[in-house]
Amino acid sequence: MKTGVVKIRVIYADTDAMGIVYHTNYIRWFEIGRTELMREAGVVYDEMEKEGFFARYDEIVIVETRIEYFRRASVKFAYEIWDEKREKLLVEGSTTHAFLNREGKIVRAPARVGEIFTAMQKP
Repeated sequence: MKTGVVKIRVIYADTDAMGIVYHTNYIRWFEIGRTELMREAGVVYDEMEKEGFFARYDEIVIVETRIEYFRRASVKFAYEIWDEKREKLLVEGSTTHAFLNREGKIVRAPARVGEIFTAMQKP
């Protein structure tokens, strides 16, 4: 399996007040990695855009989010983004979040949050 590797230096503007990378930067870095891997493989991104694989400016999309799992110290969200008519799945993805204290140590989720996340997983 081909794996692309891109080195990116974290700059000050990528972080929050605690020096932790702000979460939206990971999405930007995912895109850099994907774009470079596709370029190495000879896939032209512009051609895919012309075929309508991506949402465009001013279009309405539907974002569906669910909790894939909740554990004592982490939660995984799964996402699907559809066109407005739900005819075309544009992208799907997931994010996994750990609960941390102010020192950056992994801790258990607050009890109330755990109860809510557990209840949200039930049909």
